[in-house]
Amino acid sequence: MTEGELKEIVSALRDIGTDHADVEAKACKVGFPKRLWETLSAFANTANGGIIILGLDEEDNFSICGVKEPRKVLQDFASLCDQMEPPIRAQIHPYKLEGKTVIVAEIPEVERDYKPCYYKGSGQTNGAFIRVSDGDRRLTSYEIQLFMASRGQPRNDEEPVEEAAINDLDKALVKQLVAIVKRKSRNLASSTDLKVLRAIHVVTDYKKRTVPTIAGILALGKDPQQFFPALSLHFVVYPEKQVGVPGPQGERFLDNRKFEGSIASILDQALAALSQHMIRKTLVRGADREDVWQYPETALREVIVNALVHRDLSSAARGTPVQIHMFPDRLTVRNPGGLFGPVTIESLGVSGTSAARNATLMRLLEEAPAPGGAAPICENRGSGIGAMISALTRAGMEPPAFDDKIASFTVTFPNASLLNDETLSWLEQIRIKNLTDTQRMGLALLHHGNALDNSKYRQITGLDSRVATRELGELVKYKLIEQIGTRRWATYRLTSGSSQRRDRRSEIILTLKRRGELSRSDIARELNFTDMVTRHWLSKLRKEGQIELLGPARSPSARYRIKKK
Repeated sequence: MTEGELKEIVSALRDIGTDHADVEAKACKVGFPKRLWETLSAFANTANGGIIILGLDEEDNFSICGVKEPRKVLQDFASLCDQMEPPIRAQIHPYKLEGKTVIVAEIPEVERDYKPCYYKGSGQTNGAFIRVSDGDRRLTSYEIQLFMASRGQPRNDEEPVEEAAINDLDKALVKQLVAIVKRKSRNLASSTDLKVLRAIHVVTDYKKRTVPTIAGILALGKDPQQFFPALSLHFVVYPEKQVGVPGPQGERFLDNRKFEGSIASILDQALAALSQHMIRKTLVRGADREDVWQYPETALREVIVNALVHRDLSSAARGTPVQIHMFPDRLTVRNPGGLFGPVTIESLGVSGTSAARNATLMRLLEEAPAPGGAAPICENRGSGIGAMISALTRAGMEPPAFDDKIASFTVTFPNASLLNDETLSWLEQIRIKNLTDTQRMGLALLHHGNALDNSKYRQITGLDSRVATRELGELVKYKLIEQIGTRRWATYRLTSGSSQRRDRRSEIILTLKRRGELSRSDIARELNFTDMVTRHWLSKLRKEGQIELLGPARSPSARYRIKKK
């Protein structure tokens, strides 16, 4: 890290008014921080790691207080890194800022096969943490189990369903699948049907009996929930933007159903239910008009299939269903078990990046045709997320938001048009010719308050890294956007002080006047802001004395309200 990069990070912390997911600041006024190992573990277990800065006082708006004994602090820091399992190979360096010495440590993410990283003095159960927003949270035993399972290829989907029998599989689907496998595999072409089913792990032997596997029962079973009641899908439609807020008639739900059956059957039921609650809208493409659903069917199909196929099937997660929650302003799909293997949020939708937690189930669904159809359920290995993003983009909608919590993975579709009338009017005011459609899309995304970096730009545009870097560079050259930070910390925002940057103070003020006291997450959800954008404007409004904070700033329950005169 260069001194210039460090200054940019400190400036951003002061602007936001708090730590964030990538950076932790400690004053270090009296000796070495006692529980710094929690943050070390958290960053090591979090994608892309993070930065720890000692000698920076968060309580005093990140003023430089410096460290008193830099040499000893460096030695203690290096020693602490060696007390982690696995040891952390951090880059630790002293810097001079405003005439004082600060210690900066760049903490790398540990390799997947060595997670979770934990403090040996507390043991794996109590010494393993994860970074959540601007704080560190101890990993649960289930999350630790998921990390351990990710070290290899899980085989939960190949486990026997002890109480089941072959007759619990749909004969017609089994016959179709066997015929397809025999046609494609020279080695199995002349085998018996039972041998084929064993070879592809639809069935297995258990206590001298032949029984279906979990993959077999989910892909081809007549009634999988007879054996696994929670391997289903729960669908809830809420009348308001928040759970628990009743509708005009006092109703808590507009719809609340549970879908059961094979994965193909659950998918069909879910799509049918969603269509009942979606409105139709008209898209204008040149001289053509097209009536489409509120959310594109391709995007819905991909997100539901991904949730059902990539969910965690370990015994600890079999009591948790996949969930679809529909709100007036968004649609969320959540499944137990976070991203698996080398896949990260940044790599989602990027060609060539894929990993299957349930490899056997995936293979069965790639081969077996859906009931009543010729095409298999899973047709887009490694490209499903890309197809989802592409479908939303073609429909003129904002891209999906991904949230990986280790124990769960959530996809959110905002019910908002990326290129609505207001945004198109704003884009028309930009007097620069030759902007590409993808550059306009990136500008629109920033205009809506979303974060943007190179990987996000590639996700929403489908461009390769080289072209994306060039296009973003051109927008910087045109002074439409500015780059904040460098290397992996590089993000982009609309240029400050220009008419192109949207001031969001009034939106937050009006929301608080209308709704009363709200948490930061409530405000972000209400206004469809990113967490970083919300922090930025809340910090400005507090400094201006327009709003006040109730409760500790780091507490999730802390709420904001209009400051009383």
